[in-house]
Amino acid sequence: MAGRIPDAFIQDLLARTDIVEVIGQRVELKRAGKEYKGLSPFTHEKSASFFVSPAKQMFFDFSSGKNGTVISFLMEYDRLGFIEAVEELAQRAGLEVPREGGEALVVLAGPLDALAAAERFFKAQLKQSDAAKDYLKKRGVNGETARRFGLGFAPESWDALSRLFPDPRHAIDAGLLIERDGRDGAYDRFRNRVMFPIRDTRGRAIGFGGRTLANDPAKYLNSPETPLFHKGRNLYGLYEAKQASKAALPYLIVVEGYMDVVMLSQHGVTEAVATLGTATTRDHLNLLFKHTGLVIFCFDGDRAGRSAAWRALEQALPEIHGARECRFLFLPDGHDPDTYIQEIGAEAFRAQLARAETLSAFLLGELSKQAPPETLEGRARLAALAKPHLERLPEGPFRSLLIDALAERTRLRRAEVERLAVAPALASSASPAAAPLMAAGRADPAARLSRRALRILIEAPDLAREVDHLAQLAEAPVPGAAALAEAIEFFAEQPGSTAAQLLQHWSGTTKETALRRLLAEPLELDDETTWAGEFAGLLSKLRQRALKAAQDRRIATMSNPPTAAEQRELEQLRAELAELQRG
Repeated sequence: MAGRIPDAFIQDLLARTDIVEVIGQRVELKRAGKEYKGLSPFTHEKSASFFVSPAKQMFFDFSSGKNGTVISFLMEYDRLGFIEAVEELAQRAGLEVPREGGEALVVLAGPLDALAAAERFFKAQLKQSDAAKDYLKKRGVNGETARRFGLGFAPESWDALSRLFPDPRHAIDAGLLIERDGRDGAYDRFRNRVMFPIRDTRGRAIGFGGRTLANDPAKYLNSPETPLFHKGRNLYGLYEAKQASKAALPYLIVVEGYMDVVMLSQHGVTEAVATLGTATTRDHLNLLFKHTGLVIFCFDGDRAGRSAAWRALEQALPEIHGARECRFLFLPDGHDPDTYIQEIGAEAFRAQLARAETLSAFLLGELSKQAPPETLEGRARLAALAKPHLERLPEGPFRSLLIDALAERTRLRRAEVERLAVAPALASSASPAAAPLMAAGRADPAARLSRRALRILIEAPDLAREVDHLAQLAEAPVPGAAALAEAIEFFAEQPGSTAAQLLQHWSGTTKETALRRLLAEPLELDDETTWAGEFAGLLSKLRQRALKAAQDRRIATMSNPPTAAEQRELEQLRAELAELQRG
């Protein structure tokens, strides 16, 4: 049967398969503590250096340097292709391998199937709802645009959707239904809302956004975080932007709302995407830069819009290397992209995009507002304010040219400005967040914190359930912190998962390569009774670094004089840091 095997099925298959049993039928294994040991099936060694870990559901061959999941083993040992290896394991487990044909799911009993069914249901309901159609007409959305984005409607009912699912498990897992407390069954999460399907890069619905038609204080409601849907990693409209372009995307425009994306596209500006009720993250940026070399942030020109742009800039700095570029477009007061393009049209809007402010101009301009460089004191303060931002830039031409520009503005020698950036971020053309996992000993010593924490987590994935402040942890200015946070999130959201499943989750990324190398190194961990304490201590140190960096950023961007809100935020950060340091 043609079609791709769904990732969710592969994860489930790995969870069902006993790697020791499969490999034990091909290699003679003997128990060695918590693992199994044998002679390498890939070399002619005489002393055993081949290990199989039931806890991780992985094999490690120190003779040949190979390691991986049970699928990897069958591909190596039985000389099978990936699909053949999956089919072999599925047959052992008594499962039929589902496939996806084109954009339609042919067979898939899981959350994706529930989401596809919900999308069809919402589309059908839109045709029957005069109120929903009137709302879209008032907003200027035509029928063709509604079809292109798959817009729908969730009726004002507690069970309109839930009646579609006799067994609600997959719909609950997909975030479509909410399980009833203490009772069987579930009820609809989305009610009386115009529905916007959120798609992955292959066009599959992985979540929804719903705009209320009532006086609901929550005007927009998104799907909750699920194994399929992560607000910090997915973007609304990216699939549609790719479909609309027959060539490589010249740029992608990041806006804040669903309707911004929809109306820009309707007017011919099809390169827009939106974050999903959250600030731009580094994962968002890596996803954007996979599809274009130029990202243009488009925000309102008011204080809130400029603050959102500044947060996006802070996330973008470590990701600017090679041919990557970010710019910033600020709209006139009272306008968002939805209303602005309806007023001026596509041609004028694209002309505005062409004049968008560069990242360097925005950065130096905002810092110069805090420290006007007309005096010696102002130039000294400007150099100090720029320091934490220079430190976040990877080595490369952009960083070098920005140092030149700052030197010219502050009238300092270039060497003096360069010394400000004492801890430059590690450059990596593929994934700066992942590469430092393996570079702790050769680069930033702080990377040992995230590297050691990840090594403990792999041995004891249940520790992930005790972690809070995950977003803060991911922001720690330490190589590998973002990858560590992602691993924690993976294990917390999927209890019982193993290292093999994390490896599969990261398949095809530099994080997979880094994790394989980390796992292949000799285990240097003390008694497992100490792991929880050490893990908590490492995370505390990482959080302290994140809070210190947040403090520095807050100080660097404070008004002169500071507002009451800025002072409160700074005091809160200081109090949280002090509490951590006392603990």
